[in-house]
Amino acid sequence: MNEPLFKLDDVRVHDFLYIPYLVLEPIKTTTLVGESGGGKTTILRLLNKMNSPTQGTVYYQGTDLKTIDPVTHRRNVVMLSQSPVVFDGTIRENLLVGIRFQEKPIPSDEQLRLSLAQVSLKKSLDGPTKTLSGGEKQRLSLARILLLDPPVFLLDEPSSALDDITGEMIIQMLISCVRDRKKTIIMVTHSRKLAETYSDEVIGISNGKRGNQ
Repeated sequence: MNEPLFKLDDVRVHDFLYIPYLVLEPIKTTTLVGESGGGKTTILRLLNKMNSPTQGTVYYQGTDLKTIDPVTHRRNVVMLSQSPVVFDGTIRENLLVGIRFQEKPIPSDEQLRLSLAQVSLKKSLDGPTKTLSGGEKQRLSLARILLLDPPVFLLDEPSSALDDITGEMIIQMLISCVRDRKKTIIMVTHSRKLAETYSDEVIGISNGKRGNQ
């Protein structure tokens, strides 16, 4: 039997989160749903090694996450936070910042424009980021992680800064693109409709525990 992508075994984060057992499979879109403050983002941060459990073990492909170098892990498991990080400068510079950090080959301008088109961001590569709206910053951040093309995408409320129609369009595009590449998405969303429409699996998280969908 193949190892799951992630396994949480008797995992606790202080008195806030307790997950006795949870398995997340590869090459699927899994969505965590539940009320705000229920622990969904904390789970993503555990998977990205931004948080560590105070009890129990998080495994990645069968290996205890504690033994994996954080930088190496985050090159394979890329997280997009709910509040996108956008740097001063041009859109091109922001698209390339992750590529440069990971020392990957620099994409052509054509590839950069394609990444913007995939998230419906109609902006010049030389345009400044300081004029972007909150929703445009979110789309720029999505384009940036698509360029990184990691095996695993962790997305925390990726449509929160977008209107309902645009948000659904972007999520549909993103999931389609990632599925075509045979990659994995683990996503948190406030929209049960999005979760049930586009996910392979929906997991309810409530009051720091796994609950009903």
